[in-house]
Amino acid sequence: MVRFSQTLDDKHSKSRGNPYDDRYRMYSQEPQQAPRPVYRQREVAPRQDNFYTQPQREEPTEVIYERPQIERESIQPDYSKPELNFPKDQNIQFGVEYSPNSKPPIIGKNHTIRSNSIIYNDVVIGDNFRTGHNVVIRENTNIGDDVLIGTNTVIEGDVIIGNDVSIQSNVYIPTNSVIEDNVFIGPCACFTNDKYPVRINYELQGPKVRRGASIGGNTTFLSNVEVGEGSIVAAGAIVIHSVPPFYLAIGTPARIKPLPDHLKVPNRF
Repeated sequence: MVRFSQTLDDKHSKSRGNPYDDRYRMYSQEPQQAPRPVYRQREVAPRQDNFYTQPQREEPTEVIYERPQIERESIQPDYSKPELNFPKDQNIQFGVEYSPNSKPPIIGKNHTIRSNSIIYNDVVIGDNFRTGHNVVIRENTNIGDDVLIGTNTVIEGDVIIGNDVSIQSNVYIPTNSVIEDNVFIGPCACFTNDKYPVRINYELQGPKVRRGASIGGNTTFLSNVEVGEGSIVAAGAIVIHSVPPFYLAIGTPARIKPLPDHLKVPNRF
């Protein structure tokens, strides 16, 4: 649509004749594309001038798009289509099918499980259990009483966790791991269970964290290492060898040092 501004129209002299001749008329052309917009015209009273009466001018139109009925119906989901079936060799499957003899998870008294957490079948959990958000606990996991599992923590299944254990956010615990009583695991700790990832066949063996041990944040543990009773692993350490009871592991790779006497005390939650 072409329109001359009112400012330009007012500048024309009377000697030039009617400024609203064919050269200055407004032209409009209906849009050709589909769907056709819906136009709503504003009603404006004609403006009076001292020299002549100006004809009513067409104001800019306001375009309101309205989706056609056919288009609205075309975006509705079609529930009549069959479900997708992928070839078995592509290893793609929707959902989880439990074995016929599996049992729903058992959870003790006074538990708090926050949103988006998933607990698989064949899981047994004691009393006073608490989680953050987005926690995943897979099958064949046994968890004791008074256990806290932080947000985004993943327990891959076939794991044993004792009593009075505090596991912070973003911790990864693989299969075949053991965590005994009164253990603290800091945020972003990563345990591994494959000594030679995707290279050779290897029996998966996760770490074993003994009673009263403390694990700092951002630590990494290789397969089949043992963290002894009452020991401490400093933040950021990479543990490639087992840590004796009441020792300190610090550095990358971790160096083993005797634990100072004032730190040989139980964890206090």
